[in-house]
This record gives sequence, C-alpha cells and structure tokens, in this order.
Amino acid sequence: MVDLAEIQTAYYMVAATGVLVAAVFYIINLRETAKNRRVALTTSLMQSFISEEGSKRFMELMNMEWKDMSDFDKKYDSSVNLDNFAKRNTLWNTCEILGYQYRCGLIDFGTLWAICNNAVPTTYVKFKPVLDEYKRRGWHPQNMYENFEYLAFEISRKMEKMDPSFKASGVFKSDEYYEAFRRGKSVYTSQ
Repeated sequence: MVDLAEIQTAYYMVAATGVLVAAVFYIINLRETAKNRRVALTTSLMQSFISEEGSKRFMELMNMEWKDMSDFDKKYDSSVNLDNFAKRNTLWNTCEILGYQYRCGLIDFGTLWAICNNAVPTTYVKFKPVLDEYKRRGWHPQNMYENFEYLAFEISRKMEKMDPSFKASGVFKSDEYYEAFRRGKSVYTSQ
C-alpha cells in the first residue's frame, strides 16, 4: 500500500515542477516581449531615417546653406520658416532620444549603425554652430541635445575607424568627457 507521506512527497514534487515550468515559461515570454519591442523600435527608427519621407527631410536639411547666424535666422528661424524649423526640430529630437536610449542600453549600437550611421554625426556636425549659438543666446539650456552629441561622437569614432577619410572629431569634446557622460555624469546636470 502507498504511504500518505509518499503521496504528499509526490504531490509536492508535482507542484514544484509546475512552478518551475511556469517560471521558465515566464522568462521565455519576457525575452520574446523584449525582442518584439526592439523590432517595433527598429521599425519606428526606419520611418525616421530610411523611409522616403525621412530621406527627403534629411536631404533638405543637409542642403541648407547659411553664411553666419544672422543669415541662418533670416532664412530658417521659426518665425520665417516654420516648416524648416519643424523638420530640424524633429530630426534633432529624434537623435536626442536615440542617444538617450543608446546611453541607457535600450538600443544596441548595431541597430543604430544599420539605420542611421552617417545621418547622426553628419547632422550634428552641420548644426553644431547653430545649437551652440542657441545655447549662448539662452534659447536652449546648456544640457540640451547632450545625448544627440554623445551618439554622434560614438558613431563618428566608429566611422573614423572604418573610413579614415571621415573626419568629424574636431567638433567633439574629449574621450574622457564622453566616457563620464556615458556613465551618467553630465557637467550640466546632477545625475
């Protein structure tokens, strides 16, 4: 005959196995959810950079020309060219968010590289004088677009390794500055 203790032991083993199977299923489900979120994020990024609309916006911004800030203001200030402002602001903010997500580990470098490798540093280098002037005038806080700058720096380093003719490092701060920034130590914020 079967002893009551043996039945209880078997019952506990079945229950423990059920809990273990549920935990494994939960972990698998979490991983799949994370993968699906990355796919959704990548799709969203593709709309910003490699869609027809994103490509047109990028080329329109890259074809902008100005002699100095006075000329820039006459041609592109939001009070005279709201469409250009909206396109510029959208691209700058997208790059800022991507830089933040990259710095926080929410998006990997490989995905960024595949989608927007040249666009981010090229955009940053082109508009750095404008961004600096906006900060000087007090229109932007000093830490605005730090993540955009960081991402442009990181991608530029990779581009310079792959193509020595690509030179953008003259617009960036030191490696030590960006290393500290990556660790969450901004000179403008108390993170």
